[in-house]
Amino acid sequence: MGQKTHPRGLRLGIIETWDSKWYSERNYAKWLHEDFKIQKFVKEQLARAGISRVEVERVADRCSINIHTARPGIVIGRRGAEAEKLQALLEKEVGCPVRINVSEIREPELDAQLVSEDVATQIERRAGFKQAMRRKISGSIQAGALGVKIMVSGRLDGKEIARAESSIEGRVPLHTLRANVDYGFTEANTTYGKIGVKTWIFKGEIIGVPDNLKGEPSVRRQSGRREDTGSQRSDRRRGDRRSGSRQSGEQGRGRGRRRPRRSGGDSRSDS
Repeated sequence: MGQKTHPRGLRLGIIETWDSKWYSERNYAKWLHEDFKIQKFVKEQLARAGISRVEVERVADRCSINIHTARPGIVIGRRGAEAEKLQALLEKEVGCPVRINVSEIREPELDAQLVSEDVATQIERRAGFKQAMRRKISGSIQAGALGVKIMVSGRLDGKEIARAESSIEGRVPLHTLRANVDYGFTEANTTYGKIGVKTWIFKGEIIGVPDNLKGEPSVRRQSGRREDTGSQRSDRRRGDRRSGSRQSGEQGRGRGRRRPRRSGGDSRSDS
């Protein structure tokens, strides 16, 4: 079942964080639809910027949008002209003040979403899907990835029957929660239909609480549970030691006592 689980969804609150960071009781559905709309709008407007993730944070009536991109110059533009234009368009869509933060992805070969989009672009240009997968896998391994897996599915090479082909190099754990596995998915639009591209990139294991999750409520609960369980275990061990010492003392006392024996002569004389 590991291959059917979304790697990021499985690790949320453990080593992964959420794309939407806010809390609301009344406007939950409305804001959630707005977040989807914002993410789709930003990716459509900046299709050539190599955008991996769009995070939305809300505080009161203000909205902060964090854009993770491999080409920050396209997002910002000359003297921030493109960023201001995008900010004005987003304020019209959302209807509240918007602040844009741009984060640069320094190693795009280690970003699963960007790798899958690059493979999809090569397939749309009618390049061989096997060559495209091998090329991107070798590039990610050279960049420092411990394991890479790419899978394409659909009418590959225009065949009538759809199938799935995958290529893997290294180790890609699917059930280890501390494993930092990045996942990306996109679709290639071709003349004979859509082809799905999935990418898994294993970057190593994270031990402890990562920086992006410090202060989250789920992390506080887990740390509290760990402290409680640790104290409970120590109390149990102390109780077991005390009970064991008591039992050993009682057994020693029992061994020292001897039952009185009846003499055989007395019993015969009585009879």
